[in-house]
Amino acid sequence: MEKLKREVLEAVLANFRVDGQPLRFSPLGQGHIHDTYLAEIKFNDRIGKFTLQKINTHVFRQPEIMMANWLKVTQHVSRKMMELEGEKAARQSLRPVFSSGGECYYRTPEGEYWRMYHYVDGCHTVEIARTADQAFEAGRAFGLFQRLIADLRPEEMHETIPFFHHTPKRFERFLQVIRRASPQRKALASEEISFVLHRQSLVSLVTDGLSSGRLPLRVTHNDTKINNVLFDDETERGLCVIDLDTTMPGSPLYDFGDLVRTATCQAAEDERDLSLVAMDINLFQAVAEGYLSQTADLLNEAEKELLPMAGPLLAFTIGLRFLTDYLEGDVYFKTRYPEHNLVRARTQFKLLRSMEEQQREMKRIIEGILKNS
Repeated sequence: MEKLKREVLEAVLANFRVDGQPLRFSPLGQGHIHDTYLAEIKFNDRIGKFTLQKINTHVFRQPEIMMANWLKVTQHVSRKMMELEGEKAARQSLRPVFSSGGECYYRTPEGEYWRMYHYVDGCHTVEIARTADQAFEAGRAFGLFQRLIADLRPEEMHETIPFFHHTPKRFERFLQVIRRASPQRKALASEEISFVLHRQSLVSLVTDGLSSGRLPLRVTHNDTKINNVLFDDETERGLCVIDLDTTMPGSPLYDFGDLVRTATCQAAEDERDLSLVAMDINLFQAVAEGYLSQTADLLNEAEKELLPMAGPLLAFTIGLRFLTDYLEGDVYFKTRYPEHNLVRARTQFKLLRSMEEQQREMKRIIEGILKNS
């Protein structure tokens, strides 16, 4: 790491309540949003590991509000896990490090926001579920997270990104962006634009239920990608749920849907070869069994009825977001090449087609699990 970057990180670290000597910093993870580093610090006869993260204030425009949610959720989950697991809970929930000023974040004189928390050692993430056991554990981990935060009240949580999973708002913005997008980008994305316009029936699937009260508003994670679960290196169990920035009022259908979207396809989210993109029905069954092992008694009948449609809805919504960002000039998601967001959108839409083809089997699996739960 270049000297300048190390000096910046050391200056940030000096503003957190950590009394030790910095040894090294290294980039951590493959997240789309924040800049994340592993900080290794020497404390007398031991080395401590911490996650140091620069918050993306373009995405989270009110970082203090987001961090208030983050702190509430981390402390709530930690208390619940202590009740369940005792000392083991130290590795099963995020533990913040406070700044010298007593906040759960540090704001630099330049206006950057940083946070720090204990690194969860002895674990790893997976980008793609390779086995049914991995899919089950991801489902179980997110289901347990939902169970742990079930007593948090939505009205006491901030909306960190307004209308984050609000598909009608996403669709409305998509229509606006089309009108001002460059002719070149619109031409390259013409098939994908048509694909979206022919699936408007998905748009209000959950929001209508939330508006009517048929679907209850709950506190949910809202970003349940499989790589937001830490897996224990030794047991391969789902150990800890991370990336809590979008934990706010929502619907478990969003969480289950994003989990299905990311844990049932063995192709990368930006796979160019669309022949490799498909939902594996066996992985779907494993994800559903894991998630419902923790949540079957929490969900109401309307939520259970819509579970088979949650995956298609989220594949549609995330694909719509990638496509909109591409048309807008790549202003939200990090990209590595000019068509990256368009490739991501194409992958999501191919996955959605696969889900549509297997819709009846998905429904049969969910009904069978609920019947036996």
